[in-house]
Amino acid sequence: MTRALFITCFSAMFLMLSSAVANDQNQKAEVAKDKAEILEEKASSEGGKTPPSPTELITKPQIQAVDLTGDEPLDNAITCLARTIYWEARSMSTTGMEAVANVVMNRVGQQGFPETVCGVVKQGQEQGTCQFSWWCDGRPDDAKEDESYAVAKDITRKALNRQLKDRTNGALYFHHREVAPSWSNEYVKTGEIEDFLFYKPAGEKSK
Repeated sequence: MTRALFITCFSAMFLMLSSAVANDQNQKAEVAKDKAEILEEKASSEGGKTPPSPTELITKPQIQAVDLTGDEPLDNAITCLARTIYWEARSMSTTGMEAVANVVMNRVGQQGFPETVCGVVKQGQEQGTCQFSWWCDGRPDDAKEDESYAVAKDITRKALNRQLKDRTNGALYFHHREVAPSWSNEYVKTGEIEDFLFYKPAGEKSK
C-alpha cells in the first residue's frame, strides 16, 4: 500500500468513526430531552409524589450529550435548568449549585409560577423584572467553562430524576447575602447556603 493510499484510507476511517460518534451523541441527547419533558410534566402535575420508573431516568451519558458546546437555544428543561445553575452558582460548591436547582424545581407547577422549567427561568421577562437576573442582564448566555457546565448538567439530571435532596427546605426564592431585596421581609427564611439566603411564603400563596 502506498503512503498516499494509506493516508486516504485512514482519513476515510477517521471520518466514519467521527460520524458514528456524533450520531451516537445526538441520539443520546434526543433521548435525554424526551425524558426530561416527561419528567418535567410529572413534576408539575404530581408535585414530585410519584418517583420516576427506572426507564424514565436520564442517565449520565445522556445528560452530558446535551448542549456539548454550551450554546444551544434555551428551549428545553435541560438547557434552561443547567444554564441557570451555571450562571447563578458556577463559582460555588456543588451544594450551592444544587440549591439553585432546588428553587427552580420547587417553583415548577406551584401557584404563581409556570408549569415548565423554561417558563420558571424566563418568568418576568415581558415586564423587565426577570426572576433570575442572568436571563435579563443583556450578556451572552453561552456556557464557557466546560467543567462547571458539566457539573451543572449532572445536577440537572438529578433534579429532573427527583434524586436531588432539597437543601433549601422548600424555598421558592433566594438572593445573594450582599443585597437586601424588600420582598425578603415578607417571607420566611428557610436557610443559608454559602452566598445565598433562601425563603418561602409564610402561607400557601407565592408572589
